[in-house]
Amino acid sequence: MKKYAITLILSLILGAAFAQRSGERYDAEKLKAAKVAFITTRLDLNSDQAEKFWPIYNEFSDKRESMIREMAELNRKQDTPFPETEAQRRINKKFDLQQKLLDEERKFVANVSKVISYNQIFLLNGLSRDFARQIYQRQRRDK
Repeated sequence: MKKYAITLILSLILGAAFAQRSGERYDAEKLKAAKVAFITTRLDLNSDQAEKFWPIYNEFSDKRESMIREMAELNRKQDTPFPETEAQRRINKKFDLQQKLLDEERKFVANVSKVISYNQIFLLNGLSRDFARQIYQRQRRDK
């Protein structure tokens, strides 16, 4: 019953987040709330777990997004080739960022495993992608 209620709330939040009026974009706060509800429901977190989980997850997620943006900037194409030294510097920087990302993920798993099970952590890996897929499908359906 709890899952049905949360699913209903999630649907309402998603609907409100993407209700578009004459060219308006989505409401970022409502979208974030929908993502929290989606992940909380899918991981079946109780209130104590959720209270401890979300600060750890948000910190990791912010760091991860920052590093991914930095890698994307390094990979940005330009019209003319880079000098060899610049290309080498960018490749090395990309490797450093990938290693840092891996280190952050290991640290995240070590911290979050004190709050949720390894099965929940394993499930978490695909949930952000599932949420994004659900949002994409909803947008396509609503157009």
